[in-house]
Parts: sequence; C-alpha cells; structure tokens
Amino acid sequence: MALCSHLATLETLLPAPAGHVCPECVALGDKWVHLRLCQTCGHVGCCDSSKNKHATRHFQATAHPVITSAEPGEQWAWCYVDSQMAEY
Repeated sequence: MALCSHLATLETLLPAPAGHVCPECVALGDKWVHLRLCQTCGHVGCCDSSKNKHATRHFQATAHPVITSAEPGEQWAWCYVDSQMAEY
C-alpha cells in the first residue's frame, strides 16, 4: 500500500524531545503512558492509552496530521487524517 500524502512528504523527522514528559500532564499532576511528537510543530503529547490523550487533542485543535513516537527505540509515524502508519 502506498503511503498517504502526509506521510510520503516527510523528508526528515523532528528529533525526540530532550525531556521525556508530557507538559500538559505535568501541569495537571497526571501521569502518561507513552509520548507522541507532532511533526508539524514539535508539540509533545501523551498517547491514546493515557488518560488525557493530549497528542490526539492537539491534532483535533490544530489539524496537524502526523505524529511520531517519542519513545526510545520506536521509529514510526501515524497520520491522523488518513489513519495510516509508516515505520522508519
């Protein structure tokens, strides 16, 4: 299957954040499961397995289509618009 246009146009991926935290969860005093990185603006948010789902909420607020895993050893991207995944 061919990659969607959002994933196909990713030339370089933004680097994982230096601090391994979801800033919005920290502000709320909550915990997170995994972190995701917006490839449009660099926003770090927690995954959908986390209570607050900040990465998905960021997409809903901004329409930035692609996130990547910010977890060590994971190299994949997800397009919210086309519900498609790519491994890098």
